[in-house]
Amino acid sequence: MEKNSLKFLKGLLDQAGPSGYEEQTSAVWRNYVQGFADKVHGDFHGNSYGILNEKGKTSIFMSGHIDEIGFVISGITEKGFLKIAPVGGIDLHVVVGQRVNVNTKKGEVYGVIGRKPIHLLTPEERKKVSTANEIWVDIGAKDKKDAEKIVEIGDAITIDVGFKKLRGSLYVARGFDDRIGAFTVAEALRILSENKDKLRHKVTAVASVQEEIGLRGAITSVYNVNPQIGFAVDVTFSSDVPGIKPEIIGEVKLGGGPVIARGPNINPKLFALIKKVAKENKIPIQIVAAPRGTGTDANAIQLSRGGVATALISIPNRYMHTPVEVVSLKDAENVALLIAKTIMKIKNKDDFIL
Repeated sequence: MEKNSLKFLKGLLDQAGPSGYEEQTSAVWRNYVQGFADKVHGDFHGNSYGILNEKGKTSIFMSGHIDEIGFVISGITEKGFLKIAPVGGIDLHVVVGQRVNVNTKKGEVYGVIGRKPIHLLTPEERKKVSTANEIWVDIGAKDKKDAEKIVEIGDAITIDVGFKKLRGSLYVARGFDDRIGAFTVAEALRILSENKDKLRHKVTAVASVQEEIGLRGAITSVYNVNPQIGFAVDVTFSSDVPGIKPEIIGEVKLGGGPVIARGPNINPKLFALIKKVAKENKIPIQIVAAPRGTGTDANAIQLSRGGVATALISIPNRYMHTPVEVVSLKDAENVALLIAKTIMKIKNKDDFIL
């Protein structure tokens, strides 16, 4: 991966951005895309747009959501402990004992997620997963009044972990779901900008917001852009770890290449073109069945206005919705290249009418 691209990805992952609190991460995305897009802007919802060739004959849309799961402060006890509520689908198995950052107007406040020690749990309590009501954040405050000096109700909280290399192309981070998708659509736009003289169509890359609480940013951004063709980029479950059955979710492995969804959420002609382009460019791909509307931006894209010819291309991800998500950056590079190459092959929007 190019040094500048890697620096951009790290910058995205270093920021906190649960659904509804994406401003810092979106600023990093817009600053990077400003370097090669013809136009960059935001909207009232918080979505970020990078546009190439605005007067192109067909409008093509690609999005990766930039929000992550997290918590918000829902209350402060008299003793100064912070009660919290989940933002998105958090696995409460893995949050107890984690170090966290409370993201306030004045900066980050350090804290830890606490609960009763195992010694004091009853045998029945030990068998159960803690609920959000049974855990708290300790910021070292003396009491409620002291805590209120530095935090407020509604402040966002994220797990305090960083971006690290494992081996080869594998990296671990909090928030690969789906910062890696927002990163990838930006990289696809960068690749297209290098061939702008041959680009026939208008292309809009979007870092969408609030996907984790209902595809909300995709709904508003695709309505704004009104494209005829759309690509969603998200992460998907890898089946190359213990306990996951490939015969149920599909054969998906890290480093195996982009994962192409096939099913009713996907335009079959666009799917066929992607598959053809991958073969022509010797890009490895993995195919999975999607028997209904997907829980990704692709669902919102396909159903916008009068309908959009839609594809879903995913990046394999281990340990999704935990603080230790693992992906292969080679897969992300190949997704960006595959989308860019496919867009360059598109001739006419009418080719995708069924």
